[in-house]
Order: sequence, then structure tokens, then C-alpha cells
Amino acid sequence: MKTDHAAIDQRFRPQYRLRSGRDFQRVYRRRCVASDDTLIVHSCENELGHPRLGLSVSRKVGGAVVRNRWKRLLREAFRLRRPELPQGVDLVVVPRAGVAVDLSTVMESLVGVARRAARKLDRNRT
Repeated sequence: MKTDHAAIDQRFRPQYRLRSGRDFQRVYRRRCVASDDTLIVHSCENELGHPRLGLSVSRKVGGAVVRNRWKRLLREAFRLRRPELPQGVDLVVVPRAGVAVDLSTVMESLVGVARRAARKLDRNRT
């Protein structure tokens, strides 16, 4: 059975990832940050027309199992909510330590904080 995935491609392809240290440093140097009780999001413009995601999950958040769960949740939230995220923006997401969350909380938080960060970018451009 063949399904039509051409309408909405929800895979987490490499072009949606920040992978190089240079990209992460560019986002951090831009110093545009927004946060809530769950996430801290650093943002920077890109010339690609689509958002990219970088993850920074430190040991402060927990052991390896907890950090890997956070990364899985953040990648899945990004993959499912990518059309709702600001376009043309690189996002480095840092989870807050000591917060127990589920996927719906992470999705809601990611979209809200990413939009606030993008508005800050727009304000700082002019």
C-alpha cells in the first residue's frame, strides 16, 4: 500500500538540523533569547526559508537516559510542529533542569518560545 507523503513531509531530514559548531556559535553570538518554564531558545536568521533545530542538553538536566529522552521529545516536537514554527530561523533549544514534561507540553512550549524569539529577531533587525 502506497501513501502520498508529498503533501506534508514530516521527516526530520538533515537540512532541518544544526550540526556544525560554527552554526551553533553563530546562533549564540546573535544573542536573541526567549524562554519559558520549560525551554530556553536561542535564535538567529538563516537564508534557507525553513527552520533548523539545534539541541543543547547538558548534564544539569540529568543522566544519559533523561538527556536522551529530552532530545527525542524535542526532535519529535520540532518534526510535528515544523509548519507552525517561524520560517528562515535557526533555533538552538536548551531544556530547563528539573522539569518533567510530556510531548504535548514540549510542542506547545517550543512553538510559543520560538515565535517570541522570532519576533525579537524582527524587532532587532530594524
